[in-house]
Amino acid sequence: PNPFNPTTIIRFSLPQAEDVQLEVFNLLGQKVKVLRSGPHSAGTYTLEWDATSESGQNVASGVYFYRLTTDSFTKSKKMVLLR
Repeated sequence: PNPFNPTTIIRFSLPQAEDVQLEVFNLLGQKVKVLRSGPHSAGTYTLEWDATSESGQNVASGVYFYRLTTDSFTKSKKMVLLR
Protein backbone atom coordinates (compact mmCIF):
# COMPACT_ATOMS: atom_id res chain seq x y z
CA PRO A 1 0.00 0.00 0.00
CA ASN A 2 1.03 3.57 -0.65
CA PRO A 3 1.50 5.51 1.58
CA PHE A 4 2.75 3.04 4.16
CA ASN A 5 3.62 2.97 7.85
CA PRO A 6 5.53 1.18 9.38
CA THR A 7 6.19 -1.50 6.70
CA THR A 8 5.46 -2.12 3.05
CA ILE A 9 5.36 -5.26 0.94
CA ILE A 10 7.20 -5.53 -2.38
CA ARG A 11 6.20 -8.37 -4.69
CA PHE A 12 7.90 -9.50 -7.86
CA SER A 13 7.91 -12.49 -10.18
CA LEU A 14 10.71 -14.00 -12.20
CA PRO A 15 9.86 -16.03 -15.32
CA GLN A 16 13.30 -17.69 -15.20
CA ALA A 17 16.25 -18.02 -12.83
CA GLU A 18 18.21 -14.74 -12.68
CA ASP A 19 20.46 -12.65 -10.49
CA VAL A 20 18.34 -10.12 -8.59
CA GLN A 21 19.24 -6.81 -6.94
CA LEU A 22 16.44 -5.06 -5.02
CA GLU A 23 17.49 -1.71 -3.55
CA VAL A 24 15.76 1.21 -1.83
CA PHE A 25 16.80 4.81 -2.57
CA ASN A 26 15.80 8.15 -1.07
CA LEU A 27 14.62 11.15 -3.07
CA LEU A 28 18.23 12.33 -3.51
CA GLY A 29 19.16 9.03 -5.16
CA GLN A 30 21.19 7.81 -2.19
CA LYS A 31 21.03 4.07 -1.53
CA VAL A 32 19.18 3.43 1.74
CA LYS A 33 19.11 -0.36 1.85
CA VAL A 34 19.69 -3.50 -0.21
CA LEU A 35 16.71 -5.78 0.35
CA ARG A 36 17.83 -8.67 -1.83
CA SER A 37 20.92 -9.51 -3.85
CA GLY A 38 21.93 -12.72 -5.57
CA PRO A 39 20.64 -15.57 -7.68
CA HIS A 40 16.94 -16.49 -7.52
CA SER A 41 15.01 -19.27 -9.19
CA ALA A 42 11.88 -18.62 -11.23
CA GLY A 43 8.84 -17.81 -9.11
CA THR A 44 7.02 -15.14 -7.15
CA TYR A 45 8.67 -13.40 -4.21
CA THR A 46 7.32 -11.19 -1.43
CA LEU A 47 9.65 -8.94 0.56
CA GLU A 48 8.90 -6.61 3.43
CA TRP A 49 10.72 -3.32 3.99
CA ASP A 50 10.47 -2.05 7.55
CA ALA A 51 11.53 1.53 6.71
CA THR A 52 15.04 1.09 8.09
CA SER A 53 18.44 1.80 6.57
CA GLU A 54 21.34 -0.64 6.14
CA SER A 55 22.50 0.30 9.65
CA GLY A 56 19.08 -0.49 11.14
CA GLN A 57 18.11 3.13 11.76
CA ASN A 58 14.52 4.24 11.10
CA VAL A 59 14.33 6.43 8.01
CA ALA A 60 12.42 9.71 7.90
CA SER A 61 8.99 10.19 6.38
CA GLY A 62 9.18 10.96 2.70
CA VAL A 63 9.38 9.58 -0.81
CA TYR A 64 11.49 6.49 -1.50
CA PHE A 65 12.05 4.40 -4.60
CA TYR A 66 12.79 0.74 -4.96
CA ARG A 67 14.68 -0.57 -7.96
CA LEU A 68 14.54 -4.20 -9.03
CA THR A 69 17.37 -5.12 -11.39
CA THR A 70 17.84 -8.51 -13.05
CA ASP A 71 19.87 -9.76 -16.00
CA SER A 72 16.96 -9.01 -18.34
CA PHE A 73 15.13 -5.94 -16.94
CA THR A 74 15.04 -3.06 -14.48
CA LYS A 75 11.92 -1.73 -12.76
CA SER A 76 11.52 1.19 -10.34
CA LYS A 77 8.54 2.21 -8.25
CA LYS A 78 7.80 5.04 -5.83
CA MET A 79 6.86 4.52 -2.18
CA VAL A 80 5.65 7.12 0.33
CA LEU A 81 6.45 6.65 4.01
CA LEU A 82 4.24 8.55 6.49
CA ARG A 83 5.21 8.23 10.13
